[in-house]
Amino acid sequence: MATPPTTTSAPAEQKNTVDWRRVSSLVIGQAAVQAGSFALLIAMSWTAVQLGGREAVTYVTLAATLPRALLLLFGGALADVLGPRAVLLRATGIRILVLGAGTAVTVTTETLWPLIAVALVDGLLLGISGPASGVLLPRLAPREQLGRVNSLFSMVLRLAPIAGSPLGAWLVTVGGLPVAMAAGAVGCAVWLGCAAHVTRGMARPEPAPQGPSLLRRSGDGFRLLAAHPRLRWMFVACFCMDLAFLWPAEVALPLRASEEGWGVGAVAMVLSVFGAGALASAALGAALAHRIPARTKLVVTGVGLAVGMAAMALVPSALVLAATAGVVGLLSGLNGPALVTGYQQAVPEGSMGAAMSTFALSGIGAAPLSLALFSPVSLLLGVTGTWLLCAALALCSPVAAAVALRGGTATATPHVEGSPRIAPEPTATSV
Repeated sequence: MATPPTTTSAPAEQKNTVDWRRVSSLVIGQAAVQAGSFALLIAMSWTAVQLGGREAVTYVTLAATLPRALLLLFGGALADVLGPRAVLLRATGIRILVLGAGTAVTVTTETLWPLIAVALVDGLLLGISGPASGVLLPRLAPREQLGRVNSLFSMVLRLAPIAGSPLGAWLVTVGGLPVAMAAGAVGCAVWLGCAAHVTRGMARPEPAPQGPSLLRRSGDGFRLLAAHPRLRWMFVACFCMDLAFLWPAEVALPLRASEEGWGVGAVAMVLSVFGAGALASAALGAALAHRIPARTKLVVTGVGLAVGMAAMALVPSALVLAATAGVVGLLSGLNGPALVTGYQQAVPEGSMGAAMSTFALSGIGAAPLSLALFSPVSLLLGVTGTWLLCAALALCSPVAAAVALRGGTATATPHVEGSPRIAPEPTATSV
């Protein structure tokens, strides 16, 4: 059996403390690149509408999302083989060049093909580098502190669209798509510098002799889920919550507001109050998550989310709906980072890249699946009935998390000759 690959331990792993300097660099870099990406997304969508209407937007969206989803599993295997530093620095450097070239091209032409080309290449690079970004936090914080750093990171993810969306609209107004692409390149440049600092000293894993191909290793994430019951149940908990939340937020809320005559302002108000609640509790989690029991963060808040979603489907006015959404947001700000943390803590050593690629794929895949699943159902059950069905599905998340917290015995892990074995998961481990 080959010797498992080794990596240089991060200071947090050596001293059992959070490496706050690197965590701060990670947060700053991700804030810059995420805000730039959202600004670019808004600018590209608006430009596509002007060039070709709904059909053009569809082409640009598919070019950006499909390659990213397809490359995520390959990106996870690449992160485990090459290490996060090599993947992140190279992919981000190429993104800067691509956006720079896109800026130059869109200055001289007003056609759709540059948007599709940039969206396609950018999606490929994000799919390759996404899992490498996902493995960083577990290297910068010990297990008992992961909840805090994930809460801090979730604040960035929630703030990015809030800041990036209006920034993109303003950039289009000021200078059009070329300016937005330049802003995206600047965000990538900031992230490149921060990523270089965060990953400094993270050595490339030692290659195993006669190891499996990258294509073969791209399925490691699914093999991990099959072999490790606790990881599998945490995956189910995360996926069910993502699947349950999307349709009410994207479809049911606008339909309800239209049916009740509340107007589009009610939709904006509800989403804003939800976001504010989630942001506030994520900030609380960044300070105190390590002091809150895992069962409270995963099970109690999960049940509260399901109940809150059901209440949102039944409330009589927009103001009450917004207030309920605020409470749901408060619970979500604790539950979301806790789900990510629980999943990361269940990943066996040396397999974080493969595990996070599968995790990211579930998040991206939940969006179209939710729309495809619940939209036809709503024709039979109506908006309220389907919303309540989503709330019932959300209740599966705390149930799965409770099963994961009880631990479990892993089955034998499939092994490819020449590759490191994935160690069976110990029983009765705790988050």
